[in-house]
Amino acid sequence: MQQNPTLASRQRGITFLELLIVVAIVAMISAFAFPSYMQYIVKTKRTAATSALLQIADRQQQFFMDNKTYATDLSALGFAGSPLFVSDAGKAVAAGDDDAVYVLSIVNVTPTTYTATAAPLAGQLERDTDCGTLTLSQAGTKDALGGGDDCW
Repeated sequence: MQQNPTLASRQRGITFLELLIVVAIVAMISAFAFPSYMQYIVKTKRTAATSALLQIADRQQQFFMDNKTYATDLSALGFAGSPLFVSDAGKAVAAGDDDAVYVLSIVNVTPTTYTATAAPLAGQLERDTDCGTLTLSQAGTKDALGGGDDCW
């Protein structure tokens, strides 16, 4: 049985044009997906900061009930240090650690008032310009110094 010479000599595989079309489709999908993914990462890291701020508020209330005054630094509340550096997982890390995304502290402390702050570090600072530094007061007032609407 003899094969058709034109079919036998024809190569199998993809052409350059087909490859170019696939690359273009992948590039378009990536152009839409990557910014959304980065925004998701920023929000996830911000959640670690808001969670830590709420934990500070909880410990401050307990400290106030025991001492009739608010604590002036985080170490008095049982945290590892003051200021406190947290990772995107919400764990305390050492100052200067590459995993640190926020630094938390207590400012404007009087016997009956305080403000807990979470300031973004390095990459988080550059990406989260909408919210910037997050604050939480003894009255439960939540704010973002970046002026964003959906920070908490």
